[in-house]
Amino acid sequence: MPQTTNRRNQQTPIDSTYGHLQPQATDIERVVLGALMIDSDAFTMISEIIRPETFYEPRHQKIYQAIRTLNMDEKPVDIMTVAEQLKREGVLEEVGGMPYIVELSSHVASSAHIEYHAHILAQKFLARQLISFASVVETKAFDDTVDVDELMQEAEGLLFEISQKNMKKDYTQIDPVINKTVEILQKASANTDGLTGIPTGYHKLDDYTSGWQPSDLVIIAGRPAMGKTSFALSLAKNIAVDYRLPIAFFSLEMNNVQLVQRLISNTCEIPGNKILNGQLTDDEWVRLDKRLRNLQGAPIYVDDTPGMSIFELRTKARRLVREKGVKVIMIDYLQLMNANGMRFGNRQEEVSTISRSLKSLAKELDIPVLALSQLSRNVESREGIEGKRPQLSDLRESGAIEQDADMVLFVHRPEYYRIYNDEKGNDLRGKAQIIIAKHRKGATGDVLLTFRGEYTRFQNPDDNYSSAPDSGEIISSRLNGDDDPFGAPLPDPAL
Repeated sequence: MPQTTNRRNQQTPIDSTYGHLQPQATDIERVVLGALMIDSDAFTMISEIIRPETFYEPRHQKIYQAIRTLNMDEKPVDIMTVAEQLKREGVLEEVGGMPYIVELSSHVASSAHIEYHAHILAQKFLARQLISFASVVETKAFDDTVDVDELMQEAEGLLFEISQKNMKKDYTQIDPVINKTVEILQKASANTDGLTGIPTGYHKLDDYTSGWQPSDLVIIAGRPAMGKTSFALSLAKNIAVDYRLPIAFFSLEMNNVQLVQRLISNTCEIPGNKILNGQLTDDEWVRLDKRLRNLQGAPIYVDDTPGMSIFELRTKARRLVREKGVKVIMIDYLQLMNANGMRFGNRQEEVSTISRSLKSLAKELDIPVLALSQLSRNVESREGIEGKRPQLSDLRESGAIEQDADMVLFVHRPEYYRIYNDEKGNDLRGKAQIIIAKHRKGATGDVLLTFRGEYTRFQNPDDNYSSAPDSGEIISSRLNGDDDPFGAPLPDPAL
């Protein structure tokens, strides 16, 4: 007896990592198929939960496909019709013939628990997908010829694709939605300004939009040099500095230092070139010292990861909303994003996927997502005042952007095209038109703003920023003493 024990102890331990059966529930698969053939209403209960590939057994996949085809053709589903459909498809004998079809339905009394059983099958299928995903990643990770960074991007894309395909949301009875809508209406009635969403800081724009609305995808588009990034940063400053609402800014074009330099120029009213070269006058140093305190501590969270994938954005956005209470997400800009790891026939398909994913993200987090977008060169080839106005058809690379967006804004500065007066003779020098070209929930129209290019700032035409009291007198400062946010003392203006 002791010798036997010793021999057992000397045996090589079994590696339990491999050799497992794939997650499956073939008995439940048979029950589900049987229920579908005895209850004509059962398919509608589970059609959004499971697909043919959800079944583990190949013959069960073929049988379910036949049942789905009959339902889509609005034909009756029973033992005979399913067998006939399988015969038409030439696979009846492959699945076990008529005896197996009869056997499936003979052991099922009702479809009472079919939805519960369908969820079990969906979970097993998802587990198999994840195992396959992990296996592919592991195999490639062991391959020295595979670039690890590219593998990371591919893994992100594949995992995102799996999550998108398996994301389901159930219906909601209307009463809770009515209560929520009435609550929003009551809050709006208490606001004299009529705002129901996140304020933009621009009075006329708020009149059109009632603020940025939850779950909306807003596209801010423009040709190069129109100032769409400056407009986005002005919005970010208004939301985070003036209203103290947390905002996330994903910059795929500029690094975080360049963004902060623009924000300082915007907030402190100091020309951008002086922020770069440091040649400030005494008054400008004083203004920098005073107004920088408003920016310091502002709930602006900047991410300047280049070439960010939609999967990575989604992961970071969820964490920012959960941990920092972010109320708005901004992306500069959409065409610089990618959906690495996912397979597309062309760039238009990839941009369409990115656009659709941003709308999905806005709905999931229930906050507005503002994405900057490029316009095609068609604008440059058109003549006249109206010809230079951007159109929805100018959105670059994908018509899906227009389709997915709840609102499309164009940033347009006629002065750039040497157009100094509009059709009514109004002076357009130093002005920018924010053109609301699409508004799913309201009216379209133009909002005229003042553009201060030297400060990369858009402001209301009636704002006198220099003479207005500093918001720092109202908003508590988080700067201690005279230290600037970069860790060095500000120069003495007297020197």
